[in-house]
Amino acid sequence: MTPQSVAGLPLNTAAPHAPDRSGPGRTATLTLGAVGVVYGDIGTSPLYAFREALRPAAADGATQAEIMGVVSLLLWALILIVTLKYVLFLLRADNRGEGGILALFALVQSFPQRSGAVFFLGVAGAALFFGDAIITPAISVLSAVEGLKLVTPVFEPFVLPIAVGILGGLFLIQSGGTGPLARWFGPITVLWFLAMGAAGVVQIVAQPAVLGALNPAHAIGFLGEHGRVAFVVLGAVFLAVTGAEALYADLGHFGRLPIRLAWFALVFPALSLNYLGQGALVLGNPQALSDPFFLMVPPWALPGLVVLATLATVIASQAVITGAFSMTRQAIQLGLLPRFEIRHTSETESGQIFLPAINVLLLTGVLVLVSEFRTSSALAAAYGIAVSGTMIVTTALAYRMLHRVRRWHPLLAAATVVPVLLIEGAFFAANSLKVPDGGYVPLLLGAAIVVMMWTWATGTRELYNRTHKQAISLEQFVRSIEKGSAARTPGVAVFLTSDPSATPPALLHNLKHNGVLHEHIIVVTVETSYRPRLDDADRVQIDRLSDRFDRVRLRFGFMETPNVNRALGLCRRRGLDFEGRKTSFFLGRRKLVARPEIGMPAWQDRLYILMSRFAADPSDFYHLPRDRVVELGSQVAV
Repeated sequence: MTPQSVAGLPLNTAAPHAPDRSGPGRTATLTLGAVGVVYGDIGTSPLYAFREALRPAAADGATQAEIMGVVSLLLWALILIVTLKYVLFLLRADNRGEGGILALFALVQSFPQRSGAVFFLGVAGAALFFGDAIITPAISVLSAVEGLKLVTPVFEPFVLPIAVGILGGLFLIQSGGTGPLARWFGPITVLWFLAMGAAGVVQIVAQPAVLGALNPAHAIGFLGEHGRVAFVVLGAVFLAVTGAEALYADLGHFGRLPIRLAWFALVFPALSLNYLGQGALVLGNPQALSDPFFLMVPPWALPGLVVLATLATVIASQAVITGAFSMTRQAIQLGLLPRFEIRHTSETESGQIFLPAINVLLLTGVLVLVSEFRTSSALAAAYGIAVSGTMIVTTALAYRMLHRVRRWHPLLAAATVVPVLLIEGAFFAANSLKVPDGGYVPLLLGAAIVVMMWTWATGTRELYNRTHKQAISLEQFVRSIEKGSAARTPGVAVFLTSDPSATPPALLHNLKHNGVLHEHIIVVTVETSYRPRLDDADRVQIDRLSDRFDRVRLRFGFMETPNVNRALGLCRRRGLDFEGRKTSFFLGRRKLVARPEIGMPAWQDRLYILMSRFAADPSDFYHLPRDRVVELGSQVAV
C-alpha cells in the first residue's frame, strides 16, 4: 500500500465546522493566544534587525540621515509586507478557514488545470519554511542570551553553552507536549511587547526628531543615495518581517479577527516604538550601535530584560517548531513526504502533535548552526533568504488563487500581486548577497528538501501507476470469487489499498497462500482531500459490490491525522454490518527494489527506498488495532 492518495473527486462543498470564535470573551482569549503564538517570531526581530541593518551604512560612522533612513525602511517594511500583504490581504485567502503555504497550494491544486509550476511552488515554499524553522530558534535564542554580556563581561564565555542548553531543553520537552506551558505564552509575550514599546518611548522622548522616520521620503532617499550599501542594508532590513508567514499559517487556529486585533492594538505599535527608540538612542549616542536593543534600558533593568527576552525567544522558537510539525503532517497527507510517526500530545487538541524524526532533525540542524556561526550577527547572514523566498512563493500562489479560484481577470490579479512581488523580489535579491557568508545554508537545506519531496511524490505516483496497470480489477475478482469454490472462514477481513478499482495485493496473497477468504470482505482506501478538514458526512463512501464484498473510501483533510478504526465506526452507523472485535486488518508490506531501467533514475530510486525506510508503521499511522493486523509481504521494483 502506498502512503496515501490524494482525492481529486468532487466533495460536498459545505465547510467543516469551525471552532466557535463568537463573543467578546472568546475573541479576547484568542487574541491573547495569537500574541504568543502568531507574533512570537516577528516580536523577537528587534533584538538584531536594527543593529544589523545600520552596521553596513555606519562603517565610517552613522549620520543622522542614515539612521533615519534605516528606521524608515524598517517601519515601511512592516507596513507594506506585514500589514498590507499578510494582515489585510492574505488573511482573506483562506482554504476553508485554514492558512499557510501548503493550504494555499492545496486550494490551488484542487481546481482544474493543475500544473507542474504550482506543484514546484508548493514544494519550494514548504522546503524553504523548513530551512527557516532551523535558523529561527538558533538566532533568536543566541541574540537574547548575548544580552548577558552587557550585564557583566563575566558571562561572555558562557553565552554559547547557555544558548545550547536552552535550545536542547526546548527540543527535549517536545515529546511530552507543551500544552501546560502554552497558557503562559500569551501573557509573557504581551509583557514582552509592552516592555519593548515602553523602552522605545523613553528614547523617543529624549530624541523626538526620530519621529520624522515615519515619512517614507527618508527610506527612499537612503536607497537612492547609498547604492550597493543600500542593497546590503535592504537584506538586513528584511529581518524585521521574518515571522510574517506565521500570520497566515496560524489562521485556522485563531481566526482572522483575533490576529488582526493583536497586530493593530499591540504588536505593530510596540514594534514601531521600539525601532524608533533604537534609532533615537543611536542618534544621541552612536556608540550604542553595538547593541542598541539592550542599551535602551538603564543598567538596573537590564537583567530583567535579558530574562524576558530569553523567554520571548523560547516562545518564538516553540511556535516555529510547532509550525514545522504541522507543516510536515500536511506534507505527509498531501503525498510529499513518507508517513513519519505522529504522536498526539493532547487528548483534546488535535493540533498538538509531536514528530520524533522531525524533532531530531531540527535539533541537529539548530545545534550545528549555533556551533558553526557562534553569534547572532554571524547567523544574521544566513537568515532572511529562506523567508524572502517563501514570501515570493506565497505571492505567486496568491496570484494563481485569485485568477483560478476567485475567477479574477488575470490583469486585475497581476495588478494586485505584482507590486508586492517587486518589493519581495528586491528583498530576495538583497538577501542573495548573503549567500557566500552563510546564506547558502538555508538554500542547501531547501534544495535537499525539494529533491526529497519531488522524489517521494514522483516515485509514489509512478509506483501507483505501474501497479495499477498490472492489477486485477476488483469487480472482475468479485465476480470470479462468487462463482468459485474458495473456502470460507468466519469473521470480517479489512484490506487496505491505495487503488480502489484494483484487487488489493494482500487479498490475492492471502487467497494464494492460505486458500481461504473471510465471510465478509471490506476493501478500504484512504484518500486525502485538498480541503483541510472534512465533516463526517463527507468522510465515508460505501459501495456494495456483492453480498460478501464492500468497498469503502475513507476521506480525510490534509490537516487531519487519518484514524481508520474510528472512521469505520461511521460505516457501521451507515448500515455496514460488521462487528469490530471480530475484524482482522490485512496490510501489504512492500519490499522495494531499485530497477534503473524503469521509472526514475537510479539515484532517485535509492533515495526513494531510503525514505520509505523512515516511514512509520501503517498500523500506527492509520490507528489500527495492532493485535488484529496481519501483514503480507511482496517485492516491488521501483
